Amino acid sequence: MTTEPPTDAAVAHADGVEIAWEDARAFNLANWQDRAALHEEAYGLEAFDDPEHLSEVASDDLAALLPFVGTLRGKDLCHLQCHIGTDTVSLARAGARVTALDFSDRALEVAARLAERAGVDVTWVLGDVLEARTHVSGDFDIVYTSVGTIGWLRDLDRWAMQIAALLRPGGLFYIRDGHPMLYTIDEDADDDLVRHRYFADGTAQMWDDDSTYAGDGKVAHSRTYEWPHPLSETINSLISAGLQIEKLDEGRVLPWRFSGRMVPVDHGWMWPEGVRDRIPATFTIIARKPA
Repeated sequence: MTTEPPTDAAVAHADGVEIAWEDARAFNLANWQDRAALHEEAYGLEAFDDPEHLSEVASDDLAALLPFVGTLRGKDLCHLQCHIGTDTVSLARAGARVTALDFSDRALEVAARLAERAGVDVTWVLGDVLEARTHVSGDFDIVYTSVGTIGWLRDLDRWAMQIAALLRPGGLFYIRDGHPMLYTIDEDADDDLVRHRYFADGTAQMWDDDSTYAGDGKVAHSRTYEWPHPLSETINSLISAGLQIEKLDEGRVLPWRFSGRMVPVDHGWMWPEGVRDRIPATFTIIARKPA
């Protein structure tokens, strides 16, 4: 059953929306298909002409991940929801043998061009992350996903099962994403107003916004659907899939400017002084599949 929000063009957000997963996915895919070309222009891909260049997201993630794996050199790594591949190419440059999956064929076309430009080999796979084990062959030492991923998914139990199935015994899962508490904040307010839902109830949040988080380009398909996931839901989905949590961290620096009140810092954006200790920006989870 799909219960659509009001059709008034001025309505940019609605909560408690009942929508079939297949319908929501179709809206989201159309939006991300539009983003691919815009982000190819906005991401500054020419930086990868420097053979030492890594994306800021991957650089920060590697600092957290490498103490647990030692090195990526010679490791088999699966990158889920890779988008246009900037972090994927960076992981390959760090030494991993990378397979990357995304549901947007246009994004993967951009990613393949970037990999060729950067001179790295990546296996690109078109498919839904909730069916990753069906689409991706082989087993992996590391399954990786980062920044802006799980909010697009309705069923985290199914997501975690895919991760566990992709990992070899003893393999490691890594995720960094926006903190669910961050997403409750009204990003346009002048104070720390909690506006949006923290807890999951199975319904979606609808957004209608023709901008993207990078550059000034506009998408033709502006409506998207997302699902809030409290931190407990994410952790418990991984535990239920048989993974063992090795580390949970919460951070203050975000890789994109969530709110106009945020100020630039090295590798991202932070809330201003006096706010940054009240509102977490990211969370990081490292989990292992028992040997």
